[in-house]
Formats: sequence, structure tokens, C-alpha cells
Amino acid sequence: MEIIAHSVNEIKIAEIVSDEMIIQSAQDGLDLLGNVYYQGFDKVIIYENNITPEFFDLKTKMAGDILQKFSNYRIGLAIVGDFEKYQSKSIRDFIFESNKTKHINFTETLENALERLGN
Repeated sequence: MEIIAHSVNEIKIAEIVSDEMIIQSAQDGLDLLGNVYYQGFDKVIIYENNITPEFFDLKTKMAGDILQKFSNYRIGLAIVGDFEKYQSKSIRDFIFESNKTKHINFTETLENALERLGN
């Protein structure tokens, strides 16, 4: 796992880059949060392919558990990926509502993630 540091409007954003699955459980999400928090980052970008598919099945409650931790610690999060493939109404509504808050963002590109987190 590599952390690429970005700075947008004096906001420190950690882009997490890896060829491996980083988040396979709620504990993995908490560990990542602690790691970037300890390093002084304000916000995090992670890629969809680094998150277990169970995250996107809302019945597992993994997404809610992880995103609640990011909200509690006031660490903004952007997940970059192709979310059109998820046909479940519940996940589509979840993504839509999350994007409205601008604290948790689901975006298609790194550039869009940086723009949303940098404001």
C-alpha cells in the first residue's frame, strides 16, 4: 500500500494506492482511518477495487460501520470507481445520499474526488 499526498486548498488528502484488497472488514477500515489520521491527513481517497464487494452489499452493514467511523473522526472520504454496475436500489440511494453530504463521496475519477474533498 502506498499513500500519495495531495494538498488542495491547504487540505491534506491521502490517496491510497495498492494492487491488493485493503478493506476486507470493518476493522480494516478502522485501521486505515487510524493510519491516515496519525499521519495528519484530513481526507482519504480509496479505490473501489481495493474494497471487498461485501462493502457494497448494504445487508452486511460493513459500509455503514466504516463510513460512520470516518464521520465520527471527521475524516472525509472519497471512493473512486464505476458504481453504475450496482443495480440495487438501496446501494444507489445510499451513494446518492452520501454524495449530497459531501463528507462521504462516491466518484468516477481521482480529479473529481480531489475537487469534492478540497472544498
